[in-house]
Amino acid sequence: MKTLTLKISELLESKLKSFARKKGKNRSEIVRLALTHYFSSDDIEPGSFLDLSQDLIGSIEGSKDLSWNKKHLQGYGK
Repeated sequence: MKTLTLKISELLESKLKSFARKKGKNRSEIVRLALTHYFSSDDIEPGSFLDLSQDLIGSIEGSKDLSWNKKHLQGYGK
């Protein structure tokens, strides 16, 4: 899991602490839940395919010259 540092007002910090205590969760859990809820809103666009597949980039091994090396196409479609 990644770590995020952010600046918030003292009032917001106080409300966050109080809410977390009331719910029996830590502040990180509350912020994660709030962000998840915010991003699940219909108003938020999901992003491009590239944005959605960032974690997959570089995960597949193989030849890097498939676009121009004709020998990789031998027997293709047969």
